[in-house]
Amino acid sequence: MTISGRTKLIAHLGYPTESFKAPMIYNPYFEKYDIDAVVVPMGCMAEDYASFLKLVFKLSNIHGALVTMPHKVTTIPLLDEVMTTAKVAGSCNAIRLGPGGVLVGDMFDGEGFVRGVLRKGRVLAGARALVVGSGGVGSAIVASLAKAGVAQLALFDAHAATMNSLAERLRTYYPALKIEVGSRDPAGFDVIVNATPLGMKEGDALPMDVARISPSAFVGEVVMKQEITPFLAAAQARGCEIQIGTDMLFEQIPAYLEFFGFRTTTPDELRAVAQINY
Repeated sequence: MTISGRTKLIAHLGYPTESFKAPMIYNPYFEKYDIDAVVVPMGCMAEDYASFLKLVFKLSNIHGALVTMPHKVTTIPLLDEVMTTAKVAGSCNAIRLGPGGVLVGDMFDGEGFVRGVLRKGRVLAGARALVVGSGGVGSAIVASLAKAGVAQLALFDAHAATMNSLAERLRTYYPALKIEVGSRDPAGFDVIVNATPLGMKEGDALPMDVARISPSAFVGEVVMKQEITPFLAAAQARGCEIQIGTDMLFEQIPAYLEFFGFRTTTPDELRAVAQINY
């Protein structure tokens, strides 16, 4: 692809940058569809981030930024406008320039998960959902499930303070939502999500008692180390429909593109041009 003085710059902010995969999805897509934009990894350490973010948005050709670890949480107070999903999640992974140069932030990790569920024909409005893990990705999924209209959300995290803080943010922005905390028993839930790192290492325990999952439940995973994790394999054996971790990644990119005002796409189109393997 040709980068010129007119090319719109999207900074990919995080540290370290070696594991960044987004440029290998976005840039081939931009090239194929003649979108004059480029995603550029920019390694920025935590202690420099607040000052660097202000400077990078002073660039005349900056269009927006993708934000990844360790900056998703610390981005929130640096923004002028924060979307509700990012407020509930307590973190942000996309920034764009709004009118007058204001910085507008949103969170799309959970949107990717939700779009994947809906694409598979599941109905989330009125559903009962359990999310095990209230860290960054778990909080984002919870925020997007609430936005999608689930009737009940159950949260579990080994760190009670993290779990309870997320529950309080949910109560603030979704006062009609039924919220439960402290149990990871999956019995009776329509949608069940492992948003913990369990499954990353060989020999990890399962995140919950799979025998308690209804065969009619939809089971999702965020771990991307392998396509079918032990948790998903156990859920499949129960007869459950599943969603693999990388589905969330490819489903969220169309939401990013819409946020940045670019031509939107489908996960299949992205997979066809992506230059990465999992």
